[in-house]
This record gives sequence, structure tokens and C-alpha cells, in this order.
Amino acid sequence: MRFGEKVAIVTGAGQGIGEAYAKALAREGARVVVADVNEAQGVRVAEEIRTAGGDARFVRVDVASPESTNAMAEATIAAYGGIDYLVNNAAIYQGMQVAPLIAVDWDYYKRFMDVNMHGALLCIRACYEAMGKRPGAAIVNQSSTAAWMGIGFYGIAKLALNGITQSVARELGIWGIRVNAIAPGPTDTEATRGIVPPQYLKQMVAQMPLARMGMPEDIVGACLFLLSPEAAWITGHVLNVDGGQCMRP
Repeated sequence: MRFGEKVAIVTGAGQGIGEAYAKALAREGARVVVADVNEAQGVRVAEEIRTAGGDARFVRVDVASPESTNAMAEATIAAYGGIDYLVNNAAIYQGMQVAPLIAVDWDYYKRFMDVNMHGALLCIRACYEAMGKRPGAAIVNQSSTAAWMGIGFYGIAKLALNGITQSVARELGIWGIRVNAIAPGPTDTEATRGIVPPQYLKQMVAQMPLARMGMPEDIVGACLFLLSPEAAWITGHVLNVDGGQCMRP
């Protein structure tokens, strides 16, 4: 029970990798705020955690809204007395538009960036002061190997998130807060199956050293490690969990 008595917020926890993060933290003893814009899904995940013996509650959040992210932090503190961990997983991914940068609808592009890039920063801004009062506080941002692959506005948002991770790690070190990111490779989720053409996915996976799709459970261990005291001297790091898809010097 590595996270007994700790309080964790996981955004985008209503499905996919975020759901896996929330449930894994609860199994390890954390009290979990399941934060999602989708109320039905978020309520379901929180109920399933409680049914399994964990402690969780749903808080609706639009990560692109300063008012909503501040309310999320306030609701967490009111319920649990503080915040130890923040996992910034929320993103527009399932059902996202696939369009080139030179043609994507501009309003959609701005909304996409508000969620996928600015959303993590708004959540950090809402939570860091409370986290600074708790020893061992840590943040994990959800990046992607798309950051290094030149894959349109999705990749740009993730590359920017890597920069935010490193910049905020410098700024929050004095508060004792560590900030890292995870960059998953192709992961078998409903969202990925709905966006990436099967033939393209098959070819991409075939070129990887560990030639299989990742599963949400493959990503969970990295997240728990980065939040835990075992990673007490790691900050500003982007950890690939990708079967060797992207090998960086």
C-alpha cells in the first residue's frame, strides 16, 4: 500500500489509461478524485473503485477552464484535506479530428490546444499550493511518443507538454514538488482503435523492438513509480513506455 493516506487527482479518469491509473492508485491505498468532463463515465469509475474497497469520488472538470480546475482543487481539499498527487491525463483523443495543420478548423484547433496543452498547466496552477504543503508531492503529465514523430497538432500539443513538464519542474522544485511525464507508445484503448487505421497500426507495431500493442496496465507501473518515494530524486523527466518505438539519446 505505497500510497496509504495519500490523495490523488487523476484527470481524464473516466476511461482508458486514466481509468487504469485511478484504479491502480486506489488499490495502493490512495484516496482518488476521478476528474473527468464525462459525468457518466467518471461516476462509474468512482463507484467501481468503492465497490472494490477503495476510496474515490467523482469531480466534474473541464481542464481548459481556470474556474473549473480551481473548483476541482477546492473540492478535493474539502473532501480529503489536501492534495499529494496530480496525474494530468485528460485530453481530446477519442474521436479527435484528423486534419493537417494547414487545414484544421481554427476554432477546433484552439479548443484542442486549450485541453491537450493548457489543461495540464491549469490543473497544476490550481493544485500546486496545496501540494506544496504535503511532503513527497508529485505530478505526472501524460505525453506521447507522437511528440517526436511530427504527427500534426496532437504531436505538437504533446511536445509542448514535455516543455511544460520541464519548466514547471524547475519552478516547483523549491516547493518540494516533482514533475515528470510519461510518453506511451501505441496503446490498445478504444480511443486508439477508433482513430488509427488498423493497417497503419499493424505496420507501426511491427517495426518496434517489442512488437506488440501496449496495454493500459503497461503504463500504470511507470506512473506509480514516478509518483512514489522510489523516484524521490527524479524530476523534469519524460519517460517513454513504448516497446522501444522511440529511442532518444
